[in-house]
Amino acid sequence: MPRFSANLTFLFNEYPFLDRFRTAREAGFRYVEYMSPYDYDPLTLKRLLEQTGLEQVLFNLPAGDWAAGDRGIANDPRRVNEFHQGVERALGYARVLHIKRINCLVGKRLDAVPHAEQWRTVVTNLRDAAKRLAEDDRWLLVEPLNSYDIPGFFLTTSRDTLRLFDEAGAANLTLQYDVYHMQRMEGHLTETIRKNLRRIGHIQIADNPGRHQPGTGEINYSFLLTELDRMGYDGFVGLEYVPEPDTLSSLGWLKAFGVT
Repeated sequence: MPRFSANLTFLFNEYPFLDRFRTAREAGFRYVEYMSPYDYDPLTLKRLLEQTGLEQVLFNLPAGDWAAGDRGIANDPRRVNEFHQGVERALGYARVLHIKRINCLVGKRLDAVPHAEQWRTVVTNLRDAAKRLAEDDRWLLVEPLNSYDIPGFFLTTSRDTLRLFDEAGAANLTLQYDVYHMQRMEGHLTETIRKNLRRIGHIQIADNPGRHQPGTGEINYSFLLTELDRMGYDGFVGLEYVPEPDTLSSLGWLKAFGVT
């Protein structure tokens, strides 16, 4: 059975963020993740994890100015120093929270910078960041996003992400495979996961269309999640979906997997 992780950026939004830890535990979860911890003191987050008995499994590198439209900065040759400062900041949180996986969103395409230069910048930044994380025995994940929800995102397929890994040449670079994003961009979900299983460090799920909970759209999650077990996937499956009509009501599909 997959180890399901509640994404607190998406789930339990009926509650203030710091209350979502307790609510997730009461709903039956043992693992949590969320996009960004940086608005909170790491010791506050650590206490919440200890008080609830939850384990946090993932968060993202700083992604620039999110409110201004940034979705990562790893492809921007003008912001290399900022990127590496973000890596150090993330490491500080990871040490306090005992987290092994840090995810990178590489950013949106820059019209004023040639694509080849952006690609080289991503490769160099990922190689350097992965080396830094390896010194701490941590993994750097990279997530492609679909270009419908995030127009202009630089990295949109698992194929291109793995090509980046090949060029960067770091053993601790792994793919964060978001089923929703990849269904929109490339399909062939089970085949892609099976072919690249050893290079996948984390999986996230939502149904399509709508990005709601499994069972609301076209993706056969009963088949896909069963296949993950058959493949021997031993990582986490993050629930990064928009719950409909609310979080607790959206969790009924999990009963078949013994979570609630």
